[in-house]
Amino acid sequence: MLLLQFSTSHYCRKARLALGYKDISYQVENLTPGLHLLKLKPLTGLTTVPVLKPQLDNQPTAIADSSRIIQFLESYCPNPPLYFDDPQLQTQALMLEDWLDESIGTATRFVYYQFRAGSGKQIDPSLLSQVVIQVVRRQYGIDPASAELAGQRLKVAFEVLQVWRDRPYLVGDRFSVADLAAAALLSPLALIPDYRQEYPWLFESITRIHQLCGEALPPGLSG
Repeated sequence: MLLLQFSTSHYCRKARLALGYKDISYQVENLTPGLHLLKLKPLTGLTTVPVLKPQLDNQPTAIADSSRIIQFLESYCPNPPLYFDDPQLQTQALMLEDWLDESIGTATRFVYYQFRAGSGKQIDPSLLSQVVIQVVRRQYGIDPASAELAGQRLKVAFEVLQVWRDRPYLVGDRFSVADLAAAALLSPLALIPDYRQEYPWLFESITRIHQLCGEALPPGLSG
C-alpha cells in the first residue's frame, strides 16, 4: 500500500496510526503542497490528503479522506478492530470521529499555525517554513480572531475528552477509531508549551496511542 500525504498533516497522521494499529505494511510518498493538485485530482477528483493507494487486485485504485481510509482498512483487515459490533457503541465512536474531523481537527490547525507564526516562530524560522505557514494561514483565513475562536472550541473538546483522565478509552472498554482520531487530530498541540502544561493527561494518552500503533511520536513529545 502507498500513502500519499503531507508529512506534517494531522489527518495523514490519523491514517498512519490506523495502518500501524492494524500492522499493515505500507510506503509513504510525501507530496509538495501546490503541486499535489496535479497528482491527486486525476486519482480521486479531490485535492486533499491523505490518499491511500491499496495497490491490490480487486480493490479501489485510490481512497481519499482519513475516515474513508479507515473504513476500507476495517473491511480489508478486520482485526484488530477499530469499530464496534455493538451498534450503540459504534454510533458513539463514529460521532466522535466525525466531530473530531470536522470541528476539532480544524480548530487545532488554526491554533497551531497562529502559534507557529507568532511565539512559535523560532521552532523553524527558515524562510521556506515561514512561507508555508503564511500560505496556510491565508488559505484557511487564520488570524488572531479566528485562532481565538478555535481555542475556545478546543477548551470544549478537552472537557469532552476528560474521560481519558479516568480510563484509557473514550468509548466502551477497548481502543477504537474515536481514540485514534483524538490522538492524531490533537497531536500538533504538543509543540505548544501552554497546552502540554495545562493538559498533561491529554498528551499522556496521545503518547500511549502512538506507541500502541507503532507510530513515531509527534514533534513536542519525541524529545
